[in-house]
Amino acid sequence: MNKEHLHPDGRPYTKEEFVEKIKTDKKFTNRFGNLGKIYGHQWRKWNDKIDQITNLINDLKTNPDSRRLMVSAWNPSDLDSMVLPPCHYGFQVYTRELSLLERREIAKDKLEQMEWADVIKLAHYKETYDKYNIPTRAISLMWNQRSVDTPLGLPFNIASYGLLLEIIAKAVNMVPDELIGNLGDCHIYKNQVDGVMEQLNREPYPLPKLEINSGNENWHLLDDVNDIINSLDCDLTFKIKDYESHPTIKMPLSN
Repeated sequence: MNKEHLHPDGRPYTKEEFVEKIKTDKKFTNRFGNLGKIYGHQWRKWNDKIDQITNLINDLKTNPDSRRLMVSAWNPSDLDSMVLPPCHYGFQVYTRELSLLERREIAKDKLEQMEWADVIKLAHYKETYDKYNIPTRAISLMWNQRSVDTPLGLPFNIASYGLLLEIIAKAVNMVPDELIGNLGDCHIYKNQVDGVMEQLNREPYPLPKLEINSGNENWHLLDDVNDIINSLDCDLTFKIKDYESHPTIKMPLSN
C-alpha cells in the first residue's frame, strides 16, 4: 500500500479520518478526492471535446421545438474511469409556446409598476411584451435515473435538477415549467425505514421561492456557456425566500 494511503502512525485511515482528510487537506483531496469523469465532465467535455450544455443552449435558441434537446452523462468509454457510474444518466428538455394570457401574468410579476401602466395604456400586448422581453416560451426538464436512494439521494436530485431547469430557463429567456423524474430501481434501505416513517408523518411546509440575481440579466444574449459564466463573475447570487423546514432526520448512507 502506498504510504500516501496511510495515517502518519502507519495504519490505514478510518472512514471518518479519510473523510476529514479529504475535507481539510487540499493535496490529499487532489490525490484521492477525484471522482473521475463523471457528470460535469460528460456534460461539458464529452470525449474531452464536446460541450453538450453549450450545444443545448444554442439548440434551444435556434430550434426550440426540437425533440433532440438532450444531454447524456452515460459515456461507456469512460465508465471505468469513474468512481461510480452515473445514477442519473441523462436529461432532456422540451418547450412550448406561452399564451398571451400567460405572458400577461409574467409581465405583471416582472415589470415595475410604471412599466406595467405603460403596457395597460398601450394595450398592444404582444408588441409591448416583446419590447420588455417577456418570455414567449415555457421549458420543462425530464431526467432519467437508473437507481435511486429514495430518502437521501432523491431530494438532492429533485433540488439540483430544479435548479438546473431554472438556470437553463434564464439562459434562454424562458419560463420554468414542469420537472419530471423518470426513476428506476427506487429503494429504501432497511436502516433508513425509521427515518422514512418519521418523514411520512410530517406535514410539508409551503414551497419556498428561488431568486437568481446577477450583474448581467441578459444571459439570453450570450451563446456560449463560458461567456455566460464569465459575464456573471462573482455577482451571481441564489436566494431561497420563505424557506421553512422541520428538524434534520439523520439517515445512514448505504452502499
